[in-house]
Amino acid sequence: MNIRLFKPYLTQEELDSIKDTFDSGWLGLGPKVMEFEKNWSTYIGGSYSLAVNSATAALHLALTAFNFPQGKKVLVPAITFVSTANAALYNGLIPVFVDVDPITLQMDIVDLKKKYDNDCVAVIPVHYGGYPVDIENILDFAYDKGMKVIEDCAHCAGGEYRGKKLGTWGDIGCFSFEEKKLMTTGDGGMICSANEEIIEKLKPYRWVGIDKDTWKRASEFRNEAVNDAYHWHYLISVLGYKYNMNDLAASIGLIQLKKLDYMNMIRSKHINLYLENIKDLKEIKPLLPYNTKRDVYWIFGIRTKQRDKLIVFLKEKGISTGVHFYPLTLHPLFMNFYVPCKTAENIWKEFITLPLFVELTEQEINYVSEALYQFKG
Repeated sequence: MNIRLFKPYLTQEELDSIKDTFDSGWLGLGPKVMEFEKNWSTYIGGSYSLAVNSATAALHLALTAFNFPQGKKVLVPAITFVSTANAALYNGLIPVFVDVDPITLQMDIVDLKKKYDNDCVAVIPVHYGGYPVDIENILDFAYDKGMKVIEDCAHCAGGEYRGKKLGTWGDIGCFSFEEKKLMTTGDGGMICSANEEIIEKLKPYRWVGIDKDTWKRASEFRNEAVNDAYHWHYLISVLGYKYNMNDLAASIGLIQLKKLDYMNMIRSKHINLYLENIKDLKEIKPLLPYNTKRDVYWIFGIRTKQRDKLIVFLKEKGISTGVHFYPLTLHPLFMNFYVPCKTAENIWKEFITLPLFVELTEQEINYVSEALYQFKG
């Protein structure tokens, strides 16, 4: 067998939606993006939404929204994708790395409190893998210290904690719709907030600083009530970025959103089969304390002391694997911001991500599981 690590779940429905966008003659930032934003807000509940071209852009703009003085600090977990920490650097802020809990791999609240000082202005907890971070305690601590909370929800679209959607707990939630994630728009992301002023403020920032996007200007041109020659007029008052989502991506997202709960359910079934299959292994354990009745998960992973040998063994069997993630404290980019995160810097050496996607078959999961039993180290 040859089993890939991730694969988006796409059907004729997405193609039909793309065709509808083609037929409309409007491919850029337009009505499909606005429809997707509206539908996402309805799905997540009680928030306003802004679609962008990546979760990286979402995280960048989330910090931009607060106009923090340059040189202030942002607390981020040591184990996360680089975009979480880059968002601080993009805004002239300093990332402060927080260690992770050895069991859940989420931001460690004890180390968070140790790393805090009066220059810290925000914290970006990551729901790593889809497992919910200790969001209530983080919120209590952050708000007591006057910090903003930006949830990095790149791994948990559709996930909930205590009946409330992840991404709606903090000041801002940032989601990823990149190809490999729980739902996709090809590349894409979403910014959400219960504070409408935040979203309105960020609209020009996602559209190169322009206060009125081209769809709005075109709509005004078609509006008979507008009878002057200035439908084209716009102003640029902020330094913005080319971060907008386009209607092609949104046309995929509109269909994917309808399927999100179904896709999450299927992934949970796959994880349950993996867990049942490997429960008797002594040297290989699940990456996270998976709770598929409560959470949705982007990755299924394992831990083993013989990680590198096992990766090679699985590769020989045609099984794709990954490592999520190499601690950011160990990358050259962040050398000047290094602080010890001993747990993260030790346990990542045991991580292996195994194949997980909607169309993964029971036969393929059993094949991967059997390979784990065959491994002798």
